[in-house]
Amino acid sequence: MNKSWGFWTGWLGIILAVAGLLYDPFWLGGAAVVLGLVTFAFPQKMLAWSALVLGLVAFLLPYIH
Repeated sequence: MNKSWGFWTGWLGIILAVAGLLYDPFWLGGAAVVLGLVTFAFPQKMLAWSALVLGLVAFLLPYIH
């Protein structure tokens, strides 16, 4: 169960981060960061880092000039 839960939270975070790049970076990027942090509690560290970094990029990209 734990591996499956971490797998799905990681992929959901990545999907939200990619959607945040296209639609609403503040909410979707922030949610991706939170899901990335939650995924660190599970064995899928690469998914956690991917969701966290993509979420941060989606969240901060509109504010970089």
